[in-house]
Amino acid sequence: MKSLLFFAPLFKPHARRLALALLLSLITLAAGTALLGVSGWFLTATALTALGVSFNLFAPSAMVRGFSFIRILSRYFEKLVGHNATLTLLSDLRRWLFAALFPRLPLADRSLRHGDLVTRMTADIDALDTIFLLAIGPFLAALVLGGAVSAVLFAILPHAAWIYLGAIATSVLVIPAVLASVTKALGRDAVEAAATLRAHVLDAIAGHDDLVAFGQTGFVAARFDAASNALARLRNRQGLTTTIAAGAVQAVTGLALLTIVFVGLSAVEAGTMDGPVLAGLVFAALGSFEATAVIVRSIGKLGASLASAERLHQIATAPIAISDPARPVACPAAGAIAFDAITFAYPNAEPMLCNLSLTVAPGEHVAISGPSGVGKSSLLHLMLRLHDPQAGAIQIDGIDIRDIAQTDLHAHVALLSQDSPIFLDTVRNNLLIARPEATDADLYAALGTARLETTIRALPKGLDTIVGETGATLSAGQARRLCLARTLLAPASIVLLDEPTAGLDRETELALFADFPDALAGRTVLLATHASLPEATPFKKLVLTGGRLREIGQPQ
Repeated sequence: MKSLLFFAPLFKPHARRLALALLLSLITLAAGTALLGVSGWFLTATALTALGVSFNLFAPSAMVRGFSFIRILSRYFEKLVGHNATLTLLSDLRRWLFAALFPRLPLADRSLRHGDLVTRMTADIDALDTIFLLAIGPFLAALVLGGAVSAVLFAILPHAAWIYLGAIATSVLVIPAVLASVTKALGRDAVEAAATLRAHVLDAIAGHDDLVAFGQTGFVAARFDAASNALARLRNRQGLTTTIAAGAVQAVTGLALLTIVFVGLSAVEAGTMDGPVLAGLVFAALGSFEATAVIVRSIGKLGASLASAERLHQIATAPIAISDPARPVACPAAGAIAFDAITFAYPNAEPMLCNLSLTVAPGEHVAISGPSGVGKSSLLHLMLRLHDPQAGAIQIDGIDIRDIAQTDLHAHVALLSQDSPIFLDTVRNNLLIARPEATDADLYAALGTARLETTIRALPKGLDTIVGETGATLSAGQARRLCLARTLLAPASIVLLDEPTAGLDRETELALFADFPDALAGRTVLLATHASLPEATPFKKLVLTGGRLREIGQPQ
């Protein structure tokens, strides 16, 4: 429940619409209950009139039409207002989670899978609508209607009122409480099982080619079946438990109605109550239990909703690995970069950078090579403060980057990483991320440097061509060059390039290396690459081995 209280401030901006939805829900249920009661009175009175007993049928006939009209209108506007408020709330929750997640990236918990993050952003947030739309509204409505019917019964049939009051309290409070206790663990396990299943699906999609090539599709299918069966078993247990609870509510409802009928018939026989009034009371009591069925279904899902809230709370309150300084200083527009005795290791791993030092003059271009996994990418990430070193300092013009606000630092440093994304959007919008005010000429200039201008100009819509998600409509080399063009377009004074020529043929690779000096003139460049640079290159060539840097040709 603490997790739910954590989300309370997010509900506040939507309080009016949510309250209106609750009011409309109450009006709908009240109108339905009144409609059943009046209809019961009207039908019974009509039958007795046919037998010669005189009743005024005009008023109840008009009331039937009136309550029917009220119920239709309130139900329509309840759905309209309630769903609009809920969907807007869920949208705000997603924006809030994105905002809470960004300062915590990269997550300290490296075991958190990509598929699980997707689940938390989608299914876990969607599960929160159960708490309001399907639980709180019907619960309050059942309490109000139950209290109103109890008051009427105490005035007319006091002997039946106590039984009804006990039945409605059992249906609204006792049975849901027991159901919530029983399904809490089931809901948590079901959420985890669903997250595992989604992770398996995403893993299979991402690794489809390799799975086929290595003949592992059978293993993946069997793993998916096992996860699917585990989720199905948990869902079946949830459904069975909820069905038993619903049956208990129906039994209690039947007991209350039989009591009202038995006591009411005695009153009719004694002449203290008319038959139509008894019929109206029975139908009204039946209608008052309408909300309890919704409560039971909602409580059956409450365990999953609470588990989802807990998972969202866990990720939103995770420790922030990289914090801004209390009093940040401005990032220098230019200046020498100095890595001073840097030591860095990932959690629970051996250091990959040990007492590393490097000085890069303003405007200098440095290329760093070395085996895979030696720490080239990590060195670039440290420059952006995606991680902080365990020892040493990184300075720009003598200012420690830990004294600079991250937004300011990122405005002065551009990174082309190995997994830079292509978004499902136009070529233009994929490029404008780097510089929103860039003109078409600027965009084509960056594409030209990345050796992609001719390809983009040949497309039917040019810069306005939609590229598929993750660049699916482009070849691997074209997607890489589009990311490179975006990085070159950025106005940053420091450019970090991590394997910029990955996926390119050797001829294009050499042409790009030849273009870099002019395209990046005046900017400080750190290039991490496995590729062999041309002999006649202005890049200063370094090798990273054993956690330290040395110039090519120098002894280790």
